[in-house]
Amino acid sequence: MAVEVPDDRRYTKEHEWARRDGNRVLVGITDHAQDQLGDVVYVGLPEQGSEVKAGEPLGDIESTKSVADIYSPVDGVVVEKNAAVEDNPELINSDPYGDGWLVALEPRGGLDHLLTAEQYRRLIEEDQA
Repeated sequence: MAVEVPDDRRYTKEHEWARRDGNRVLVGITDHAQDQLGDVVYVGLPEQGSEVKAGEPLGDIESTKSVADIYSPVDGVVVEKNAAVEDNPELINSDPYGDGWLVALEPRGGLDHLLTAEQYRRLIEEDQA
């Protein structure tokens, strides 16, 4: 089954996505990442006001298979965390690009350094080859 890679956002090599939402950037993990993790049972997210740095862990995610870090795609400040995902981590599996978003950041800088959807699709294909 092919994983979904929407064209309206940018991606990291660590399988996070970032999408502009007004003056904020929403962050989540990709469909490919949730597929690899399996059933998500817990997510640890940073508190509002936390500073995050691009490429550094901002939280963690636990599944029935493993525990993984969630990496920030950009530098910024957490302006909101998705409480619904903390209460219902399975939202990450059922809707990784919608209700399963993780945090909203006030970014310091743009998203141009991140992978486009096409580049991310190629990365996944290379991983699976």
